[in-house]
Amino acid sequence: MVSGGDMNAITLTRAQVREVDRIAIEELGIPGLVLMENAGRGAAQLILSESTDGSLVSIVCGGGNNGGDGFVIARLLAGAGRRVTIFLACDPSRLSGDAATNYHLASRMALEFVPFDTPERIQSAQSRLHQSEIIVDALLGTGFTGLVRPPIDSAIHAINAAAQSKIVAIDLPSGLDCDTGLSANPTVRAHHTITFVALKQGFAQEVSREFAGQVHVVDIGTPAELTHRVRQQIS
Repeated sequence: MVSGGDMNAITLTRAQVREVDRIAIEELGIPGLVLMENAGRGAAQLILSESTDGSLVSIVCGGGNNGGDGFVIARLLAGAGRRVTIFLACDPSRLSGDAATNYHLASRMALEFVPFDTPERIQSAQSRLHQSEIIVDALLGTGFTGLVRPPIDSAIHAINAAAQSKIVAIDLPSGLDCDTGLSANPTVRAHHTITFVALKQGFAQEVSREFAGQVHVVDIGTPAELTHRVRQQIS
């Protein structure tokens, strides 16, 4: 894991991130579940270093692979003695692939899930969210572009209203564009961002820094040579 956010370090665009994942899975034979587990483990290790045994950690999960990372993080933090609650901003029946697998794994651990998928449910649960020492934003990943749609917009507002909580974004703050560093309305304002494989291109933009906070890069088990190869192929 590299900590700090050196903006002169290697960066990846949205298309390059997708290609790294594709090659790792299809050509190198690394299962997507393994990549997700590695990502979640690296993120969980950093969150553990920012918390103590018994700390209340809330993980706000969306319906894609970013949410899948969140389920892994929740399972590992709970196993390490943190009090974990998952705020689920999607219908679990619509989860698919590796995210669905990790949702079911977290469910079997009897972790607490709080519905967070309508404006009414978000408003009702917001006071519980704000009791957290740490809030993990696992709503939107590098694939996000354009406008933040309901109910994710309401979930982001609820996260940002948690004045006493430390906010940790997974891969990038939800609402931030991976390539441009521009923020949607709304965008999570994180104290820490734990990003995977390499910094994202948008982090180099000054405008992104008020949302990303301190950036940490976590290795997920893909070879460094693959990252350099993809950057040469897709510019």
